[in-house]
Amino acid sequence: MRVDLTKAERKKLLMQLIAGDLPDARGRYGPFGGRYVPETLVPTLERMERGVHESLSDETFLGELDRELKQWVGRPTPLTFAGRLSRRWGVEVYLKREDLAHTGAHKINNALGQALLARRLGAQRVIAETGAGQHGVAAAAACARVDIPCTVYMGAVDIERQAPNVDRMYQLGATLVPVQSGDRTLRAAIDEAFRDWVSNHDNSYYLLGSAVGPHPYPYLVQRLQSVIGTEARAQILAMTDALPDAAFACVGGGSNAIGLFHPLLADESIELIGIEAGGRGTGLGHNAATLATGRPGVLHGSYSILLYDDDGQIQETHSVSAGLDYPGVGPEHALLQATGRVRYVSATDTEALEAVHECCSAEGILPALESAHALVGARNWARENPGKRIVIGLSGRGDKDQPTLSQQSSDTNDTVEQPRSLTVP
Repeated sequence: MRVDLTKAERKKLLMQLIAGDLPDARGRYGPFGGRYVPETLVPTLERMERGVHESLSDETFLGELDRELKQWVGRPTPLTFAGRLSRRWGVEVYLKREDLAHTGAHKINNALGQALLARRLGAQRVIAETGAGQHGVAAAAACARVDIPCTVYMGAVDIERQAPNVDRMYQLGATLVPVQSGDRTLRAAIDEAFRDWVSNHDNSYYLLGSAVGPHPYPYLVQRLQSVIGTEARAQILAMTDALPDAAFACVGGGSNAIGLFHPLLADESIELIGIEAGGRGTGLGHNAATLATGRPGVLHGSYSILLYDDDGQIQETHSVSAGLDYPGVGPEHALLQATGRVRYVSATDTEALEAVHECCSAEGILPALESAHALVGARNWARENPGKRIVIGLSGRGDKDQPTLSQQSSDTNDTVEQPRSLTVP
């Protein structure tokens, strides 16, 4: 399938996306997207698609979602002026605080909306996958709120490095299934969740956590997460009487970033920059920078940009942040890169860890390792654009990352000669 677009095609597709004419009837964002699933799932997805369009145009459904977002999730989340970072970087820095949403990240926006949809569609149980654990926690909380049993698949590697969120899922009543197959991270968890859904599609709803997967998931997740950018746009105008010069968000599968970017696409003066996980190097298997180094292909029911080798085998990825450790990206992001509307760069593990510490010490905010990648991209951009105004999507808080952060600190301290303790007489 051809993905190189002419200038006229890029402009036309971007205008269609802004106007709400994409995805098209086949679920495609230009050359990307679509529905590549077993035949047994097609009727389920078609029924779900009808439910999505009916629900998102139903004032009763939207009213309940809005009330729950306000009264239970805690929306709108604040837009915080980061004064010390602003002075350090030489730009005006504003943080969109999804870390202050219920359960600690943007994931709850999507989980709540899909849980309400699952109940509306008559599902008897909900299946979910999780990497960093935030979507698992959000799904467990949302399902408890709407009274539907929830089963969460999580890679064994991620269970080890995200122990706080594992405990939270259990406390919220979810059934957690460790995944020992494949790379034992997010990709393997999605694989197992899909297998469960294929076997139980008649009574189960798959609550997919990112803007990936077969149509209508990328569209649905974008609609539910766009509350982030809609709020941020109104808030920055109220605070400064002007739009930002640039907006930044981390990108794994891409739900946080699409939520911030999509409502800003029509504002041509705003530069949009997504930051992927550069991991520990540029080689295949050393990072999760899909848009920077990937190629077109099909994964988890959608045609997008992926990380695979010359034999077509999807590769294991690496990132210090479990939520970005995924070898694909949502089809809308693939299109936004192809049209040039959004620029995608990467940040390394080391840079992300440094950004966590800088944000903590400068602003008293512990960001998630995923969010720290956005901070790196923003800081690097600021060096070349002094005096500008920027918004950074702070996708979640870093409590969940304490085991990783503690281990990194321990590893660093082991390489540094420690001062001798003094004996006090």
